[in-house]
Formats: sequence, C-alpha cells, structure tokens
Amino acid sequence: MLIIPALTGFATGFSLILAIGAQNAFVLRQGLARAHVFWLCLLCATSDALLITAGVLGFGAIVTLYPMLPQIMAWGGAAFLIVYGAMRLQAAWQGKYDMQIAGQSAGLWPTLATGAAFTWLNPHVYLDTLGLVGAVSTQYLQTAPKAAFGAGAVIASFVFFFGLGYGARLLTPVMQSARAWRVLDVLIGLVMWALAIKLIS
Repeated sequence: MLIIPALTGFATGFSLILAIGAQNAFVLRQGLARAHVFWLCLLCATSDALLITAGVLGFGAIVTLYPMLPQIMAWGGAAFLIVYGAMRLQAAWQGKYDMQIAGQSAGLWPTLATGAAFTWLNPHVYLDTLGLVGAVSTQYLQTAPKAAFGAGAVIASFVFFFGLGYGARLLTPVMQSARAWRVLDVLIGLVMWALAIKLIS
C-alpha cells in the first residue's frame, strides 16, 4: 500500500517545516499584508518540492563529498538574515506602515527575490529537505513507495505554505494599526538575528 509511505512523507515534511523560521516569518508577513501571497507561496512550495525530490533521489551525498559546503552556506545565510533583521528593526523604528495597513507591499519581483533568498540561502532548508527527508526515505527500497513518500512530503509543503499565507488573513483585524506592525517587525527582526547567531555558532 502506497498510502502508508505517502502519509509518512506528509508527516515528516510537515513536522520539519512547522518550526518558526525566516522563510515562514516572511510568508506570514506577506500574508498579513495580503500582497503577492499566491506567487510567494508557490515559489516556496515549489522550491521545497525540488529540494525534497533531490533529497529522496540521494542528492544529500553531495554534502559528504564537499564537507565545507554547510559552513559556506551558513555564513552566507547568516549575513542575509542579519541584513534583513536590521531592515525590519529599522522599519519598526520608523513606524511608517500605511502601505501594510492598506494591504500593499514591495513589488512582485522584489518580494519573490527575497522569498528565494530565504529559501536557497538557508542551510536549514537543505538539512531538512536534502538531509532529513532524504535520510527517512532510505527505508523505502522500491521505487513506488519511495516516490509516494516524496510526494507526501511535497504535498505537505504546499499545504503548509498556502495555509500559512492565506491563513494569515484571519489576523488582519489585529493588524490594522502601526503599533501592531511595529511589534511584528521587532519580533521578526529579533528572530532573524537569533537564527543568524544560531547558524554561525
């Protein structure tokens, strides 16, 4: 039965992606702003799908061949998180949130570029998708169960990101003041810096 490996893949993928991270915080912020939600969620979920597929196919072995790769990715990701965290704290300091309250944000392409950076410059994404998901998939020796496991993990990513992006709208009534957006940006900025410290420690 393929339903068992598919459910295992779904549970594995969902549990790994559920933790609060830079990518999730950015999707949440865009969902609250009600701006470019569909394309951002599609980008994040599709990126995860590509990485999960690579992990299930055994791409994680590259890390074994290039042991310095995780450290290089960690420093690059930490630098990005520090800069983005500073941007969010600066925005909180300035307190200008007319666009966000009106449901507007930066343009589509800058938003997607930031989302791509959160995805592809985050070493934890590679650890979760290429490493952990790939490792769990090794219990399935036949092609069909392994594919079902991978499909379940991919579906989990799509469910999570679109649920987070569009579910954030439920909090819209709370986010109708500059003060609420300022608190959110302070929290996101501090989370970004904490993640950066964790990456390089």
